[in-house]
Amino acid sequence: MSDRDRKPRFQRPAGQRPGNRGGPERRGGWRDRETRGEATVILYGWHTVTAALANPQRRLRRLLLTENAARRLADEGIATGITPEIVRPSVIDHELGPDAVHQGLFAEADPLPSPDIETLPQEGIVLVLDQITDPHNVGAIMRSAAAFAVRAIVTTARHSPEATGVLAKSASGALELVPLVTVQNLARALTALNERGFMTVGLDSEGGENLAAVHLTQPLALVLGAEGKGLRQLTRETCNVMTRLDMPGDIKSLNVSNAAALSLYICASRLGLMPS
Repeated sequence: MSDRDRKPRFQRPAGQRPGNRGGPERRGGWRDRETRGEATVILYGWHTVTAALANPQRRLRRLLLTENAARRLADEGIATGITPEIVRPSVIDHELGPDAVHQGLFAEADPLPSPDIETLPQEGIVLVLDQITDPHNVGAIMRSAAAFAVRAIVTTARHSPEATGVLAKSASGALELVPLVTVQNLARALTALNERGFMTVGLDSEGGENLAAVHLTQPLALVLGAEGKGLRQLTRETCNVMTRLDMPGDIKSLNVSNAAALSLYICASRLGLMPS
């Protein structure tokens, strides 16, 4: 079974989970907090949880560790900040489902704050995601974004996965490193970036110019669309330029997370952002 086919227990349709005495069900990786009605972020896996522990902005509410995971944290000198619950692996399996690769670490935390688009630095690269809904893809994009020192990722409040669960695991700690800016209207957000001097570059298989041949300037906003439908029409119209990736092989398109990594390499190289 592939990772994409796995369905963690907390991603089931709404309903009471076994053993939950009337408590709220997780929806899409979130669980409503009864006391204040706020969302709780679910984090699991070694890189995901240890990155959260190292992030001073991340407030953990609950931490479950197996004995082996607790020992490894101690051996590596990683402080937890809160008192963990030492549990058997089956307890974490019950929280996530038996197929989730949690490596003995599970945390519930507050969401990170979403910066305002007007506060983004006017240098480097920003990624803009137009209704990319697969959490595996978005997590992989975040991981590439962290590798290429992307300043922020802009995404919509609707038609995008929440920054929790499978997405956080796929991001392998990048959720703590790359600010996630959530906007209500993507076209207005792109207009705001245009007005602040960003070069907004849309990437689409039908783009008019080869990305590798376009003259790029900082600050740069690289706009990616969902697989299949690509960028929406209004998004296309708001970008300064529409580009494509010219591939030498018989298959001319890439998975969106792979396209993001290749595009970031091209952009970072052309802008002189790669280490010498």
